[in-house]
Order: sequence, then C-alpha cells, then structure tokens
Amino acid sequence: MKIILSTRNPSKALQIKTLFKGSNIEILTLDQAGIEGEVIEDGATLNENALKKARFAYEQAGGNVWTMADDTGLFINALGGQPGIKAARWAGETATTEEITLHTLKSLQGKSDRSATFGTVVAIISPEGKEYVFGGECSGMLLDTPRVAPQPKMPYSPLFVPDGSHKVWGEMSVEEENSISHRGKAFGLARNFLETQAAL
Repeated sequence: MKIILSTRNPSKALQIKTLFKGSNIEILTLDQAGIEGEVIEDGATLNENALKKARFAYEQAGGNVWTMADDTGLFINALGGQPGIKAARWAGETATTEEITLHTLKSLQGKSDRSATFGTVVAIISPEGKEYVFGGECSGMLLDTPRVAPQPKMPYSPLFVPDGSHKVWGEMSVEEENSISHRGKAFGLARNFLETQAAL
C-alpha cells in the first residue's frame, strides 16, 4: 500500500517513516509524489488543519489515492493554552526555528508553571474519499534554556521534557521519541488502521 504524506518537513517525515518501518505501507512525501504548492492552514482546530492538508494531497493527486496528514499543537498552561494550533507560526509567519524557540522562552519568562501538552491529530483519506481521524497527546514541561540545538523545523525539541523522561526531544533517538510522543501515539493508531485496510 502506498500513501501520500502531506508534508515537506524533513524531521516530521523521518519520524513518521520510522513509525511505519516493518509494515507493508510505503510513505511518499509531497515532494516524492511530485505534488507542488502549499495548503493554507487556517483551520480553527488540529482536526480541521490535518484534514485540510490530507484533502490538499488527495485533490492535487487527482483522487483515488490514500493520503495522510497531521497537525500538531503545543498547549502551554501558564499562557492559557498558547500557542495551541499556531505552534509552528506564533513567532510570525516567516520566523525561523531558532526564533520560535527564543520567542517561547521570552513568553515564559517569570512563569513558575512550565507544564505543557503536545497534541497531534492524524487525518487519513481513502481512495474513495472517506475521511478518518486519530489523535495522541503527550504532557511534560518546558525548560528555561535550550539543552541542545533544535532539530530542523522542530523549535520545541531543545526545550520539552516529556513526563517520565529526563531528556528533551532533541536528545532522543527517533525511535525513543516515537515510543512516547504525541505523534507516535497518533500515528500508531493510524498504522493499525492502515494495516487492517491493506489486509482487506
């Protein structure tokens, strides 16, 4: 089974492809599928944005294909749930990964509560156009200084320590991170679903 993953983010693609190792599912990124253009992520929820991205890939590929997309948010308790679904853009549309990391630290200056929760929603569209949604969460805390350099396009990777771990995301192997992360949980459910579909 082939499925188009609606992303151009190299770190995200590596994580997700690793999660599907050993399955009979081949994942193609937008670039690998020859799909151009970008979707406008203007949904009000993770569900809406994940579905928008999956629909974009489905429509651009001409339908009759499996497509998949995810949207991830970071909900910081001391900031009333910010940045939420705007986690990739809250320092500005053109902000670099490093600028988002710094913006997060500045926003949390003087805050004693460093707790936060990551949430991921995975949307899948079948060749017939049926839509499915899966979710995962991971709670933890944000450090007051970066422990490592951020992974490409992963501004929170040097700051976020998941509950039950002593490492930030950026110190973990892809497999280690996938075993406990919000993305790992959501895509684990998606993989189970797709393997069931592939066996039909």
